[in-house]
Amino acid sequence: MAVTLALGAAMFAAGAVLIDPAGPAPSETTAPVRAGARPAGAVQVLTARLERLPGDWNAWSALGMAHIEQARTTADPALYAKAEKALRRSLALQASGNTGAETGLAALAAARHDFTGARTQAERAIVGAPYSAAAYGVLADAHTQLGHYQDAEAAVQKMNDLRPDAASLARASYTFELRGNTDRAADLMRRSLTAATTDSERAFAYTCLSGLALEDGEAEHALQEAEQGLQATPADTALLDARARARAALGRTDQALNDWQRAVDIVPLPHLVLALGEMHQALGHRPQADAQYALLKAQDRLRAAAGSPPDTDAILFEADHGSPSKAVAMAEVALRTRPFVAVHDAYAWALHRAGRDEEALTHADQALALGTRQALWSYHRAAIHHSLGDDTAAREDLEDVLARSSALHPLHAGHARALLERIGTRP
Repeated sequence: MAVTLALGAAMFAAGAVLIDPAGPAPSETTAPVRAGARPAGAVQVLTARLERLPGDWNAWSALGMAHIEQARTTADPALYAKAEKALRRSLALQASGNTGAETGLAALAAARHDFTGARTQAERAIVGAPYSAAAYGVLADAHTQLGHYQDAEAAVQKMNDLRPDAASLARASYTFELRGNTDRAADLMRRSLTAATTDSERAFAYTCLSGLALEDGEAEHALQEAEQGLQATPADTALLDARARARAALGRTDQALNDWQRAVDIVPLPHLVLALGEMHQALGHRPQADAQYALLKAQDRLRAAAGSPPDTDAILFEADHGSPSKAVAMAEVALRTRPFVAVHDAYAWALHRAGRDEEALTHADQALALGTRQALWSYHRAAIHHSLGDDTAAREDLEDVLARSSALHPLHAGHARALLERIGTRP
């Protein structure tokens, strides 16, 4: 069953949906193989099995994938080493036809931001198993993060032709989301929800549906989607984040703060800590905001010490709350290995904050070149246009943003409104 992604030259794709290799956030989300249980539970079950059956190469590859998923949900990069050890043990036991381990190594490379390596490893897995939908999923993810959108589209289409399950349909949804076709993206994500067989898959679908509704300016609908998902998985941090954003857009700031605080208490992923800190800042709670920012700085020091490339959240945080010149340097490192639209936006904003607006505009345009509906990116470009003296272009971006301002974090929505007020409405 084909999803029919290719509707002419206008439609081309992306991948990175199920696990964001950069970290979290549905808007830039890579390992396509998901364990049916929660990561920690899957690790326990598989470890117990391997104590009894140490030669089970399939269980070793599954354990590697479970560690990758666990690393995503806990932000613990040390788990990548455990994942690699398990995957290579699987290959040592069974070198021929071990598609699970080969695909796992591709997903691991993507999780470490080695997207060229992920592409090469996924292609190797496909040579040995040309009907592996999972391998095509990782290949799509790698192509997406490398900015090879047409190649990503072809891989997503092949994945859906082979196995139109929740993971395949989620990736198909993202191809349309990147192109700004949020209606089609929502339709496909609804199909992914219907096809879901685990709580994790359902939670992911509800998170994306909430985000799509919010990007369309439908905060009440976004809230309903998030709450529907939380009924089955009340401790899912992505859903708590989605509900917090919807509640913040509706002016329910206390409830939004509670959701973000709860999510951070479960696992302090950088994007959650940043959202909580900026919500406190928007409300004038400076000491509480500073506490969250201090945590982010500590996390980034650990990232740098581990040699991991910076994520977009770290770049934007540094640009807004630290050193813009350092943010520029971080973005340049990220862009070398991940020339994805979200990284172009982060680089554009860092350049703008560093006073390099002509360079910034080039990357802001690249971020929005696919037609992606990201209110924050449009706000960033508006601010850059304004700094360059082009208030007509700035006003166009701002009016688009504020027509669906629920997609912006309250801190940035306030900045966008203030900028439009300074520029003035159309004559």
